[in-house]
Formats: sequence, structure tokens, C-alpha cells
Amino acid sequence: MLTALNDIYVGPNLVFPELPAVVHGKTPPTIKTQARSATILPNFVGLKFAVHNGKIYQDVYITEEMVGRKLGEFVPTRKRFTYKMSKNK
Repeated sequence: MLTALNDIYVGPNLVFPELPAVVHGKTPPTIKTQARSATILPNFVGLKFAVHNGKIYQDVYITEEMVGRKLGEFVPTRKRFTYKMSKNK
């Protein structure tokens, strides 16, 4: 029997029930998280998150353009490949 799971709306992944308020003039505290699938909400704007990439935590400062996207989109999990030329040519 097939189920119609594709028709069910899945809401945003909300992980942070309590967040510190942004005080103008002060730097916001960094919030450490491993929840890369958490949706960025409008009340996250101005906060700084330390998102885990599998090895270390990388800082992400939230702006208005990021609202609606996921935290993991802004922290790459793999290193960039750079082609190194050989010296013996």
C-alpha cells in the first residue's frame, strides 16, 4: 500500500525555543548548534550562530537575506579542491 507522504506539508525545523534578544550596540552571544537543518526565522536576524560542519564550528552572522533558508547552507562540509601544478614539467 502506498502512502501519499508527498502531499503532506512539512513545516520548518524549529530547534531554538529561547533565543537571546539582540541589544543594539552590543555584540550578540554566539549560539553553538549542530542543527544544520534548522530553518532561519526572522527573529534570528542580527544573531551569530556557530554551526558545526562535521569537524569544527564555523561562525555565521544572520542577515535578512538568509531568512527562510537553512543554517547548513552557509557552512560547507567539504574542503574546496585546488589543483596543484607539478614542479617537474
